[in-house]
Amino acid sequence: MVRINAHIEIPRKEIEFTYARSPGPGGQNVNKVNSKAILRWNVSQTDCLPDYVKRRFLLLWRNRISKSGELVLHSHRHRDQARNTADCLDRLRDMVRAALTVPKKRKPTRPSLNSKKRRLESKKRQSQRKQNRRPVDRDQ
Repeated sequence: MVRINAHIEIPRKEIEFTYARSPGPGGQNVNKVNSKAILRWNVSQTDCLPDYVKRRFLLLWRNRISKSGELVLHSHRHRDQARNTADCLDRLRDMVRAALTVPKKRKPTRPSLNSKKRRLESKKRQSQRKQNRRPVDRDQ
């Protein structure tokens, strides 16, 4: 189980790991050992997330989720497979926690009286500046 908080846990059987050769550091080992961890989790099929969290997760991370509803994360930050696997799981936890927080509703506000006055004054200054650029009419 991957524990997110006291109420949400993702069963480990829903998460699939594959491993590949890492482009990162590793010395001579880099060409022999599959240290890059690739996590796959089908978000749209999971039952462990409440519906409102799942919707927010799919909306928040839509760029990282495939058309089939699968989240793919990979890590090759470390030299060994176990640490890269743990790094993928930590990132998954952080992503789900980000979807748990409810965004604040925006309260619509009106512009203050002073800000309206400043805006009109700047418009008048700009208008005066442009009028000063006009050629002088000698006939009047």
